[in-house]
Amino acid sequence: MADRATPAENDVRAEILRLLHEPKYRPLDKIEIADALGYGAAQRNKVRRALRDLEQEGEIARIRKNRYVLPDTADLVTGTLSVHEAGYAFLTDEKPGQTDLFISAENTGTAMHGDRVVARIIRGAEFSRARKPRAEGRVIRILSRANETIVGTLQQTRNFSYVVPDDPRLVHNIYVQPVTPLQNRRAPEKDQRSRAAPTVGDKVVVRLEAWDSRHVNPEGKIIEVLGPRTAPGVDILSIVRKYHLPVEFPEVVLEEVSAIPQSVTVDSIEGREDLRQQFIVTIDPDDARDFDDAIAVAEIKGGWQLGVHIADVSAYVRPGSGLDREAQRRGNSVYLPDRVIPMLPERLSNGVCSLNPHVDRLTHSVFLQFDRAGRVRQTRFARTVIRSAHRLTYKEAFALLKNPAVDELSERLHAAWKLAALLRKKRFEHGSLDLDMPEVKVVVDKKGKPVRFERVENDESHQLIEEFMLAA
Repeated sequence: MADRATPAENDVRAEILRLLHEPKYRPLDKIEIADALGYGAAQRNKVRRALRDLEQEGEIARIRKNRYVLPDTADLVTGTLSVHEAGYAFLTDEKPGQTDLFISAENTGTAMHGDRVVARIIRGAEFSRARKPRAEGRVIRILSRANETIVGTLQQTRNFSYVVPDDPRLVHNIYVQPVTPLQNRRAPEKDQRSRAAPTVGDKVVVRLEAWDSRHVNPEGKIIEVLGPRTAPGVDILSIVRKYHLPVEFPEVVLEEVSAIPQSVTVDSIEGREDLRQQFIVTIDPDDARDFDDAIAVAEIKGGWQLGVHIADVSAYVRPGSGLDREAQRRGNSVYLPDRVIPMLPERLSNGVCSLNPHVDRLTHSVFLQFDRAGRVRQTRFARTVIRSAHRLTYKEAFALLKNPAVDELSERLHAAWKLAALLRKKRFEHGSLDLDMPEVKVVVDKKGKPVRFERVENDESHQLIEEFMLAA
């Protein structure tokens, strides 16, 4: 998508749209449009940029001889192509409420799955023979490619080499010329993998070259060798490359993070409610490395007091900073069987933003008072500082809940479960759905080889945290 337009550029866009909406408008090219709007040669770049942006946004369409029209007037549809592994596709119209357009395999042209394209309607829904009648179209222009690179397996015939994409919706094999550089044995292992000469059966990353004719297969260049298809860890690395997951953080972000203190400073506590003397615990999976929520439950006269404390990341990530922009770009942390690709650098996510036990941490807190019937009687929010007393795993918490309370930790946990069980019971009585689906965790060794499967039980320890997060 284009960058945000300036007021002057918005004026040009509006003028172009007004011109194309005129009843007597006939298709014009960019120079003719500039002339019709009274723009001289010196101002044609403005018109050219506006036309490009409007086309990218699907507001206008370019037809033969590079002339521009409104899509509806020429039976054109702009949208994203979803290709079936059999070769045919459906075009999802960007206009809300419109039905998908069917595209037969021979009418997809050189478009690939996920591409943003313009298609012309060639047969109306009333002429469709399908059980679910829909209009049929033909791709006439590719606005943007979904993928610059493709992950697949290298294969070879007597005459040529090609890569079979991992994604079956990418239905064309990619012709390649395998590179054969000498392996640098002094290079780090990561570089060895990308420098090694590819062999048949290797997983590779291919950068696509321009593909202009459907009569020949697309071509590309191998830019990274991930390793043998069956080697441990290569399958996960293939997923990382396929979805373009950002493994490394930009240098400017790392420099920004390095300036953040690794412990809570006296100045940062000022103005916050001090909860460091309260009995607060975290409960997380066995292999969790960052703890972003904590709880505190106490039985009080007539009910319970619940405190839910969430790590205050905003105390360290300033709006508009490089760190903020990188977090927005990533959107979330990605959890894979053998690794986590974090949204924030580990120095932050596993450090000062992780509610580790026995250290001060900045948090946002919500306090809820419940009566004996599980009704909320009072709520309050605050910026706080806490010091977690214990870091529990789900298995440890479950073991404590299944045995009599013998100390403050187990007593607090039993009190917490009494409240959580009541909230859970009330929630289902009010019609909440039980979406407890079987979940299996793949455990891998240090080399990335699967060693066993573990069933993840949604026991009381999980349900306890679930209820308190819902309540908060």
